[in-house]
Amino acid sequence: MAGFRSLARQVRDPRNDLALRRYSLRKCLERFAPYGHRATWDHLCSRAGFGPEDRSPDPARLVAALDELEEARSVWLAYEDGFARRRKKEKHDGLRSPGSVDDWHRLTWGGFGVAWCDDPRVHPHGPLAEVLRRLIDALEREPGAVCPVCTGERLVWKYDLAHEPSSGPVCTACGIVVPRPVLTPEALADCRRGRLLLAVAG
Repeated sequence: MAGFRSLARQVRDPRNDLALRRYSLRKCLERFAPYGHRATWDHLCSRAGFGPEDRSPDPARLVAALDELEEARSVWLAYEDGFARRRKKEKHDGLRSPGSVDDWHRLTWGGFGVAWCDDPRVHPHGPLAEVLRRLIDALEREPGAVCPVCTGERLVWKYDLAHEPSSGPVCTACGIVVPRPVLTPEALADCRRGRLLLAVAG
């Protein structure tokens, strides 16, 4: 099975036919897809300027989409490297019990679904790398009460998500499932109560 870098080379290689280059870009999303496969694909297509169903996009647009994906992957891999070093030091110092960030991180190892978007058509509009930087910054500071990606204040609790955890706070502005560790207990409680009120009102 080809790895991310091998697939990226296939996307960039002008000797490959266009169908293989597009297919290889799609396969890259099996290795790294911050919003989930479908939402990340929709995001890359819209940012690079070709349709998700376009079977013969401009090769330069394919490469532009790959460039954005690679930059975001570099940001995430640097975070994971620092995370692994920190956990190793904590274990060495006798801190064996992982915290809430560690529990969340375990579900997103490798970068799949780190900013999960359950609706593949609703996702942040900015560059993937910037979205991940904002998310990482939020993970490394005190919890807050807003979406770490877009600072949206309207978070709703949703169930039956297509990714673990299967329920959680979703930003109605940018569509991400907000990682629980970046929200205060009060914000999480308010979000849960809001979801119940919405269900009763509906």
